[in-house]
Amino acid sequence: MKKLFAFLLLSAFVVTSYGLNNNGDDKKPGFIGAAKCGMCHKKEADGAQLKIWQESAHANAYKNIAKLNPEALKNNDCMQCHTTGAGSDASLNDKKFSIEDGVQCESCHGAGSEYKSMKVMKDRAASVAAGLVVWENEKQIEEMCLTCHSMDAKKKVDPKHPEAKWDFATMYKKIEHNKPAK
Repeated sequence: MKKLFAFLLLSAFVVTSYGLNNNGDDKKPGFIGAAKCGMCHKKEADGAQLKIWQESAHANAYKNIAKLNPEALKNNDCMQCHTTGAGSDASLNDKKFSIEDGVQCESCHGAGSEYKSMKVMKDRAASVAAGLVVWENEKQIEEMCLTCHSMDAKKKVDPKHPEAKWDFATMYKKIEHNKPAK
């Protein structure tokens, strides 16, 4: 009898805790796009993140695949790495968001609709709680990059694919966009 009572008490606690923390808010974040991110992340003093992205291969990933291999636009495996938000629920995304803008900020930092406001972004903890992905070190960044930049045999990547020559240390220097220390 004591075990049954303990089980019921624990069950009630779990159900109540979930209900209180969930608040029925199962809203999924949507993508906003690099143009919206760039509104606040473009100043040289803050690291010129928008400019770094605009000059990167990531910004042209969709255009390049469309030009070099239009059939790849129908392949979800290709689109997952050459775009941001491929297969996402378009109704959640900003009306100006387009996968045709290539690999955007949110590919690495998470869909931004819930953390995009200045009020949230000024508070790192609030930003992370709202879905912003912040990497602690280069090893974590490399692991994330390797989700696309790997010659995994399962992906059956064409041997002529530029992926065959990818090196994290070299390539990361080209896209690193930390905010400068003051």
